[in-house]
Amino acid sequence: MIELYSIRDVARILAVQESRLRYWTQVGFVGPTLRKGGRFYYTFADLVAVKAAKDLLAAGLPLQRVRKNLECLKKALPNDAHPASKLRVCSDGETIVALHEDIAFQPTNGQVVMAFALPTLAERAAEVLALPTPATAALPAAQADGVPQPVRSEATEANCDATAYRHFMDACAAEDAGELAGAEHLFRLALEIEPGMAAAATNLGNLLYRQGTTEEARRLYERALEHDPGQPEARYNLANVLEDMGKTELAVSELRRVCASHPEFADAHYNLGVILARLGGMAQARRAFERYLELDTQSAWAEHARTFLRDAA
Repeated sequence: MIELYSIRDVARILAVQESRLRYWTQVGFVGPTLRKGGRFYYTFADLVAVKAAKDLLAAGLPLQRVRKNLECLKKALPNDAHPASKLRVCSDGETIVALHEDIAFQPTNGQVVMAFALPTLAERAAEVLALPTPATAALPAAQADGVPQPVRSEATEANCDATAYRHFMDACAAEDAGELAGAEHLFRLALEIEPGMAAAATNLGNLLYRQGTTEEARRLYERALEHDPGQPEARYNLANVLEDMGKTELAVSELRRVCASHPEFADAHYNLGVILARLGGMAQARRAFERYLELDTQSAWAEHARTFLRDAA
């Protein structure tokens, strides 16, 4: 049986704010990878990745080095990593290795900056999840509904100014509450303070795109990708803007890049299928829709994909 964890579970197990976990997911840093019933869940391997990210950041490593370490972790962990795996994950800040727990780790620079055993992490998860969950009624309404709350301290993991990060999180909360003008203002403030804050550029672009301001939205997505080329949300939304502007070939190119770098990004496969079908590339559209249905089986868009595949048969 696959171990699955909600964002609230992970926050409790690892003592990480839910708002920070959402931020990490939003910028494509580290997050849940399994989709079930229309919601994303963290697998045990995802839990290991979040634990590694937290520990490496706490050791003072810059975000880009942590990203590289997490890429190494994906290669080091077996595909079937589970709570009973007798593995120890270690890093010297440059590389990550996953070793059997009775093998000593000797990093080349002689310093271990992060190390933990999977069974120990699994025990921690089991212990925390066995504790009573705080009553939802005791939480602020927005927090009980899963809305990101403003963060009153801590800079982002990208070493952005703490005030910029507070503006960003306040903007997210305002957007979730439907206060779009306030959200736009706060996203702009965050970008004035920290021009390289890619997540703020993407979110502001999304707001403007929904309002029909496509030119500025496009510039914001491109700006986000200048600072964080690996962010899938910015590239996906850039593709949507390009398609709306009639730049179909560029849109297809951007969607292909998202599908290649983040194959779990279901909506990118769906949109790619729609455009390819319209262009007459039926075989490629079929593959895109089939991949989409591997990731999403229950939404209205999934039914549209099935209809296309039936009609194209």
